[in-house]
Amino acid sequence: MGWHDLRLREVAGELGLPLTEVLARFRDQDAIADAHFQRLLAHMIAPAADPAAFAILNARERAEAVLLRWFEAAAARRAVTLAMIQEKAWPSHPHHWVPMVFNLSRLIHWVREAAQLDRGGFARMVEEVGLTKTFLATLATFALDRSGDLAATRRALASALRLVPLS
Repeated sequence: MGWHDLRLREVAGELGLPLTEVLARFRDQDAIADAHFQRLLAHMIAPAADPAAFAILNARERAEAVLLRWFEAAAARRAVTLAMIQEKAWPSHPHHWVPMVFNLSRLIHWVREAAQLDRGGFARMVEEVGLTKTFLATLATFALDRSGDLAATRRALASALRLVPLS
């Protein structure tokens, strides 16, 4: 059984709640996925374990550290995270596609905030495009990375970020 097969009535039953209680918290299965991605985002932008050490990193290192926190948090529930993304991208779910684009854009804006990237104008647009491409390329590697320490994901992230003009 995977994410695609999840039934909210079964979730309610497992929790010993009426279905109306699940509805009061989540409008549908997609809202549960959105809550999961919100938790990943919160983990990504949480303060660094050592704020002083983070502050002396250069822009690329800060962006790498921030993005890596998203992948580390997602690794704990890799299969369901990827299944949620696949479900949202399913051809018969075009109503999820536009929100996914906006959510990706918001994620990248939060990467810029947490990594303290403050450029404006055209430089900012280039950064955002580069960070978006970096995230998506790294996500593709993450989906296949079976190392316990996300070694392939780390390499892909570092490699992709080298192509992004950050300062």
